[in-house]
Amino acid sequence: MTETIINLDSVNPIEFFGTNNGKLDLLKKRFPLLKILSRGTQLKLSGASEQIEQAKEKIELLVQYLQRNGNVSHNYFEQILGGDDADSIDNFVDKHPNDVLVFGPNGKSVRARTQNQKKMVAVAEHNDIIFAIGPAGTGKTYTAVALAVRALKNKMVKKIILTRPAVEAGESLGFLPGDLKEKIDPYLRPLYDALDDMIPADKLGYYMSTRVIEIAPLAYMRGRTLDNAFIILDEAQNTTDLQIKMFLTRIGSNAKAIITGDLSQIDLPKNQKSGLDKATRILKNIDGIAHIELDEEDVVRHRLVKAIIRAYDKEREKNEQ
Repeated sequence: MTETIINLDSVNPIEFFGTNNGKLDLLKKRFPLLKILSRGTQLKLSGASEQIEQAKEKIELLVQYLQRNGNVSHNYFEQILGGDDADSIDNFVDKHPNDVLVFGPNGKSVRARTQNQKKMVAVAEHNDIIFAIGPAGTGKTYTAVALAVRALKNKMVKKIILTRPAVEAGESLGFLPGDLKEKIDPYLRPLYDALDDMIPADKLGYYMSTRVIEIAPLAYMRGRTLDNAFIILDEAQNTTDLQIKMFLTRIGSNAKAIITGDLSQIDLPKNQKSGLDKATRILKNIDGIAHIELDEEDVVRHRLVKAIIRAYDKEREKNEQ
């Protein structure tokens, strides 16, 4: 039998142990073969050395979380204890601090998780316009929003503007219930969802009401000059040539723009060509404009999404032959 003592001097032991030792009980339940005793700011672990090492790793992750956030909910304490794969642990605990873009409302870290997402982050440092092209689920929009939120938090920009072409609505907005905002919002929902993961609800509400963060259909960008802003055009494959040119010429001083799209999912009428396809071709070699292509290896959704994308790609290649 092996014994080891872990000092918890760097965190509030009450936060670690929980009310009436509720969190300590979770730790004991997670490692039933160990004898775990608490004495002041110390934990004494007794048992098999392999079990002690596993418990120490979890305790270190919990301490790291507490050092960063000051407190940990009962639910998160249990999730960190139970998470065995790297991704689920990294959602709560920052094991690679340089990769983190922002911390969400509950302390969850938002990071670039794949090679091409990391390329997006890297090229954003030195380019003012970025085209991020790739299939659904590759995190291109989510990474773009995280970069925008980071820029706002670091006071690099004064506002965030998120826009999409409401192509699916077409000429049918009139029969949809509600005012214009209520008709358009469903098409902008993915942008709201990303922001919800990164900014506390009360602060997000304040930003929206004061127009620090603006989410609007692409048509609303016409005639504006967007200075000191981080601008994201999402679903850009559904823009026409004139629309994307209009968007790109809105960009003002001290502004950055990320254009995301999936050229395999164009919803434009058959007689219209995607402006994104042309823009990525003719703006290829301009200094300050970067192009990132994401693929199925960047998919961070359900594992079957990768297989679905590969199957559709093979079918498209077969039809093009």
